[in-house]
Amino acid sequence: MHLIPRICVVSRLGLIVALLLSGLAVAGAATVRPAADAISYPDGRPSARYRLDAADQGRVLRHGGGPGGCDQLGARDVWVWEHGGTYLMHYDGAGPRGWLACLATSTNLKDWIQKGPVLELGRKGEDDSASASYGVTHFDGRVWHMFYLGTPNTTPAPDYVPAFPYLTLKAHAATPAGPWSKQVGVIPFRPKPGTYYSVTASPGHVIERAGESLMFFSASTDQPIWRTLGLARTRDLDGGWRIDPEPIVPPTEQVENASVYYEGASRTWWLFTNHVGLRDGLEYTDAVWVYWTRDLERWNSAHKAVVLDAKNCSWSPHIIGLPSVVRVGRRLAIFYDGHASDRMPTGVKSHMDRDIGLAWLDLPLVAPPVD
Repeated sequence: MHLIPRICVVSRLGLIVALLLSGLAVAGAATVRPAADAISYPDGRPSARYRLDAADQGRVLRHGGGPGGCDQLGARDVWVWEHGGTYLMHYDGAGPRGWLACLATSTNLKDWIQKGPVLELGRKGEDDSASASYGVTHFDGRVWHMFYLGTPNTTPAPDYVPAFPYLTLKAHAATPAGPWSKQVGVIPFRPKPGTYYSVTASPGHVIERAGESLMFFSASTDQPIWRTLGLARTRDLDGGWRIDPEPIVPPTEQVENASVYYEGASRTWWLFTNHVGLRDGLEYTDAVWVYWTRDLERWNSAHKAVVLDAKNCSWSPHIIGLPSVVRVGRRLAIFYDGHASDRMPTGVKSHMDRDIGLAWLDLPLVAPPVD
């Protein structure tokens, strides 16, 4: 007597999958659509011809509330993950001595308890003597690993904005909340002169695949600054990584930092990243973009969409900082940072006084037909 309903369920699932694969709209899904008016940049850097508009919830963590003034000058550059029913957030707290990776926790994604720094500055001469920030975590089933951004250089006080080179450093812990122990002797990889990662080789999302760990790391050159994402590989998370000779998208894309989501229904990978725009001679983070592909190691730079920018952000009219995504039921949460001022901050101040926001995409995510 349950045969007919079961057939209907199977048929409906098959129909949904077919629609996903064809790129047609699905009720309750977030669908990539052509952009009505793509932004043009004065230097001709590429823009996205699609949009995948997220619904913005607004600010969920404001700077200045962290213990000891750890984020009194700003909160930005988030990494969010879930463990045991608790959501954990690493964010860069701009404090009196520099930018440090700080921890906040939540059970509802709206109310966050700020715990303070999880890393300290390194000693003079060490790679993280000026900043130990942007802490990306990965659990291997036994140990928690954190790959974080270190640099010995910053702008002058009081802002202490991290400056090149941007390096990937390593720490580990027994629990997701720490305490974290730096692994000074572990050097995952370093910038290499003459490559697309000549001054930046900083951490990104780690994915396990076929016994190998893949990291989508941030890369850049200097003079001029070209930003992109590369793939690094290892079979030992406490060892060295091998970097692919070419980036996953051209450096002209001007993107940095990666948070990856896999849509099982359509067998599609979605890579959320931060785009760097240009206005009046100032480069600044102006949007969250997403790229999509069926092959994790092959990406087409034309397959990208704007997810969040000044058009659909409810509180930050100019600046949209790097994304971190986490699945919550039938929705995808997108954390990002922004600046609430109506006026565009200038110079180094464009990096300061930021807060953390939250936006949402309904699932599944639907790409357009292959073009």
